[in-house]
Amino acid sequence: METVFLDLLPNSLVLGLGVVFGLLCGSFLNVVIYRLPRGLSLAYPGSQCPHCGTKIAPYDNVPVLAYLWLAGRSRCCHQKISVRYPLVELIGGLAAGAVVTMKLLPYRHELTLLQAGGLFWLYLALALGLIAAAAIDLEHMILPDSLTWGGMLLGLLSSPLRSEVTLIESALGAALGFVGLWFLFIWLHQKLRGFPGMGLGDAKLMALAGAWFGPWGALLTLFGGALQGTLVTAATLLWHGKITEPRAVTAQREELLAAIESAEGDAKQALLQELHADPLGLPPDEAPGGARVAFGPFLVLTLLELLFFYEPLRSLVRAQFLL
Repeated sequence: METVFLDLLPNSLVLGLGVVFGLLCGSFLNVVIYRLPRGLSLAYPGSQCPHCGTKIAPYDNVPVLAYLWLAGRSRCCHQKISVRYPLVELIGGLAAGAVVTMKLLPYRHELTLLQAGGLFWLYLALALGLIAAAAIDLEHMILPDSLTWGGMLLGLLSSPLRSEVTLIESALGAALGFVGLWFLFIWLHQKLRGFPGMGLGDAKLMALAGAWFGPWGALLTLFGGALQGTLVTAATLLWHGKITEPRAVTAQREELLAAIESAEGDAKQALLQELHADPLGLPPDEAPGGARVAFGPFLVLTLLELLFFYEPLRSLVRAQFLL
């Protein structure tokens, strides 16, 4: 059977198909972002109106276009639809277009259709998983294990199929990423200052970085995340004067405090232990320097930069540090 290479298809067709798939995946990404941190099933029930719970018809669930022809309001109860939904769908389409443009088309003479399809879904899964992780961390200040550990496992298993790292480099990178951040910013920070400097979810995200891009990628992710996070945080403090805690985090703490207030005996002690073990159990310090900032989105930003600009970034690092 004759091998069919990607270059037999017009670039515009490949890009167009990729963007369509990305938009459809972006629609599902909205489900993940909303349901995953709330412990809800991703598969059941189907899409429904967040205001009245009415099932959304397929023709009202077309990515981006449905929002436009409904003029931003639900058909069932005419409530306003959050602009987040079409924006996430657009991000899914843009991510898929970037995967096609940066990871497939430059190698269209070398990749078979089967290889191109496999790499497309691998890289798109990484990009969308990272976007979901960043959105959830911004709203809830948590990084779900299914996205961090799941992404790390996908990176390890896919390393023989990708050009970035070998399986050994992937395993070493995952170990270095997790242990390095855990030791410096969680264990050591706890010993020196009495509380962890970062959450364990950030260490798991660093393991994902190492699994996909090796030890140097894990180090670059930490450096890039810290640099970009510092710049954005400083700009936010200068512009607004403070950084406020996400409403979802405040609401969750208030629910736990209310449960403690109404509980008695062993149940109350168990809830108190849960409160003290939670890094977000106490209200944030009102001083500007005591603000809590989700670090995950900045790690994600660096990882996306690595995904789409891997070769030039690696060449730059090698030139600067002789790696």
